[in-house]
Amino acid sequence: MRFALSTEQLDFAAELRKILDAGQVPVAVRAWSDGDTVKGRALLRQLAEMGVFGLIVDEQYDGADATPVDLVVALIEAGRAALPGPVIESAAVIPALLQRLPDSTVAQRFLPALASGEQLGTIAFDDPQRGIALDANTADLVLVTTGSRVTTGAKSTGVAASVDPARELSQLVADALIAEGPEVEAAIAYAFDLGVLACAAQLLGAGRAILEQTTAYAKQRKQFGRAIGEFQAVKQQLADVLIALDLAEPLLYRAALTLDSDDRARDVSAALVTCADAAHRAARAGLQVHGAIGYTAECDLSLWLTKVTALRTAWGTADFHRARIAAALRTEAAS
Repeated sequence: MRFALSTEQLDFAAELRKILDAGQVPVAVRAWSDGDTVKGRALLRQLAEMGVFGLIVDEQYDGADATPVDLVVALIEAGRAALPGPVIESAAVIPALLQRLPDSTVAQRFLPALASGEQLGTIAFDDPQRGIALDANTADLVLVTTGSRVTTGAKSTGVAASVDPARELSQLVADALIAEGPEVEAAIAYAFDLGVLACAAQLLGAGRAILEQTTAYAKQRKQFGRAIGEFQAVKQQLADVLIALDLAEPLLYRAALTLDSDDRARDVSAALVTCADAAHRAARAGLQVHGAIGYTAECDLSLWLTKVTALRTAWGTADFHRARIAAALRTEAAS
């Protein structure tokens, strides 16, 4: 079967890129790191107006009722722009979770505000994140999942460090009960896997952005009277990055297409592992080509380098996801 994005999906991605390119995202990211979320939230509201936060929300909750592939298209662009804030949680995880709870009044209560961009949400999973949530101080809706329970969350005193200064990680504790039961446990598992998929999409977008910036820099930076991009060693590094990103992309879209199948856990984990490895390769090559300046706070590249480093383990380590893939393959072999 041949898969290709539709014309509408390609146009949607192009429009999102235009908005984000014009939005001075690096300025918003640096302000977010300093505790000023005004510029960042304005950008997120623009994306909400384009329908990003309501993509997988049902029409009855003022959403677009679109597909996971549409969501991946949008989140690749979010990663390419290095957007700050709980984008994965607000656009993917919480909508998926709330719509699968037995009590539809919970979704009716929260989802319209999330879909419109009026509110942001964040969530902490007990495994593998151990009660840590992104931007709990910024979010309007804070949730905690534990086993088969979903509760609102309250921030505890603990704060986890992140290599990305734009990511504030907070330790949460359970507060008021929202839902409980076997159906809730299945909803939590689905929402977590969608978060893994969304993280993979952001990593792929960030990797492509790093490659673009590094290629542009290699064309203008000169050594020994020649642009460094003319040297074979530099060309080879960038070609390896491009190949890794291009090979990761089909796994990402396969995971989006099989999200409602029995292969969900295996495919989203495979997508995250490959997209994370490709983005990490891009980050290493970008830093090598730029030299030490690439890691300085004044260089925009550093915003993507730190984001890739943080996202690689934000939704489970490589060991965690490789173990899930291996378990799925063993089950297939035994059946």
